[in-house]
Amino acid sequence: MVSAFGATDAPTSVGLDPVATANTMAAWVKQYGLDGIDVDYEDFNAINAGDGKAEAWLTSFTKQLRVQLPQGTYILTHAPVAPWFSPNKFGGGAYVTINKAVGHLIDWYNLQVCTPLSSAYPQTNFSYGTSEYTTCDGLLSTSSSTWPNSALFQIAASGIPLSKLVIGKPATTGDASNGFMSTATLAGCLQQAKGRGWNAGVMVWEFPDAAASWIRDVRSQAFPE
Repeated sequence: MVSAFGATDAPTSVGLDPVATANTMAAWVKQYGLDGIDVDYEDFNAINAGDGKAEAWLTSFTKQLRVQLPQGTYILTHAPVAPWFSPNKFGGGAYVTINKAVGHLIDWYNLQVCTPLSSAYPQTNFSYGTSEYTTCDGLLSTSSSTWPNSALFQIAASGIPLSKLVIGKPATTGDASNGFMSTATLAGCLQQAKGRGWNAGVMVWEFPDAAASWIRDVRSQAFPE
């Protein structure tokens, strides 16, 4: 797998063509014999603009990736921040819209369970950010009123199968501005989630903090070796 875009790329804002970009990236996946691609779209300003351009861009990009990387042969995942599933918070719908349009083409979501930061949301407005999604209840059952209905089981209640919702967390406080949970706390939350029917798994960023010891500790209760 290869990860596309990330925190320093803003493909919609800079005017990249979604179809041409998808063709280029798919060709790279094929050239190097990879299993697929994870779409780590972090063009926050484009989403926050609320004009639907980000959603349209991602829809076209995802459709073209699937033209080049057929389902069943290649893996195609997306890695949105959890608040992008919060209904009625973004003018274009963010991932509520994207999932309706192309969710059937996406194998699973690597949820970045933290809050988005961008020039449209100044740091001073995120005094709550360090505590968002940092308890089992906030992560799994009931998100805050700032980002309503974006906890794991709330997203699933909107129609996305639990099997497609992978929980993603930063390995340390230095790997994200917010959303950090200790491995012991997260391990307990995963055990709770598994007891409620979830078993999609966990992803973490970033290396070298996201190492074997982190994986071992986090999986210890829900997915013991």
